[in-house]
Amino acid sequence: MVYNVIGVTSGTSLAGLDLVFAALTEVRGKWTYEIKAAERLAYTPEWEEKLGGAANLPARDYLLLNSEYGHYIGHAVNQFISQHQLDHQVHFIAAHGHTIFHVPAQKMTAQLGDGAAIAVVTGLPVINDLRAMDIALGGKGAPILPVAEQLLFPDHRYRINLGENATMAVQKEGQLLAFDICPCNYVLDTLAETLGRSYDDEGKLAAGGVTDQPLLHALNELAFYNENYPRTLASKFGTGVVMPIIQQHQLSTQGKLNTYTHHIAAQIEKVIKDFQSQAGEEVSNSLLLTGGGTANIYLVKAIGEALQPLNITVTVQQEPFRNALMIALLGALRWRQEPNALAAVTGAERDSVGGALWAV
Repeated sequence: MVYNVIGVTSGTSLAGLDLVFAALTEVRGKWTYEIKAAERLAYTPEWEEKLGGAANLPARDYLLLNSEYGHYIGHAVNQFISQHQLDHQVHFIAAHGHTIFHVPAQKMTAQLGDGAAIAVVTGLPVINDLRAMDIALGGKGAPILPVAEQLLFPDHRYRINLGENATMAVQKEGQLLAFDICPCNYVLDTLAETLGRSYDDEGKLAAGGVTDQPLLHALNELAFYNENYPRTLASKFGTGVVMPIIQQHQLSTQGKLNTYTHHIAAQIEKVIKDFQSQAGEEVSNSLLLTGGGTANIYLVKAIGEALQPLNITVTVQQEPFRNALMIALLGALRWRQEPNALAAVTGAERDSVGGALWAV
């Protein structure tokens, strides 16, 4: 069975709206994919301001923005279909929306982007609100991508996405387990911004700095890193916990970037050691690195050096529209009424089929 799906995502970095048109093929439980069109629609300053300030809006204004943003996504999809000549080829849209609130402890999550508005504007079925069912079942609603990763890239025991957070997916005793390792690009980009850069290109700034051992020790001792799996970072962990620790240390921004890069590598080494040391398991030494952080050459090098004593084979996959592709597959699973959120990953009461379906 082939599903032609447009996947739509928007990250908290406000870099833009990612759209992917993918042909997802399932044959006897095996999934393959082909990305036929993809692009990032950069937000205007007006939309950056609207999305960036959404969490502080009164309830009425927030709901109005939810509707407006849904219409915005719908028109963006129509433009994407027209530009790439995809008329009458798309089966449905899977839209993650833009996360504004995520409070799993109180069983609440909210992503902007009204699914009904997207469906009406495009005239296509829409699947959105992918996290809500898992949250209602007591799960953390995150991470949600490892289910899709396992289906598309099953040959790697370890899979780490270097996104805003570094997120691990691993097979343990035949079961998929996934969790956040530590903040990643969010902190690195925040530090680079203090030098007038939106990010540290290829990690060149970090490479020019020197590792500060007291800061590295302080970061590695954070209590979060001793929590049991699965574990999920709070949305404000990078700004509320990590950045204040970094700013307490008097060193150059390049030194801070260098030190934080080695902190990420150290935490990745720690979690892989945890799983390699578990007795009675056949251990595969294959790690797939994905996400925007793979463009950071210095970070990838630091990770490789940290894992060298563990005899880990590292494969780097640079797919800029990976998240939108994964969302498309999660939508296909919802379309098929198959679980797209796993209790072992999120801590929910049970596996679930998540996503609201809007059909016109």
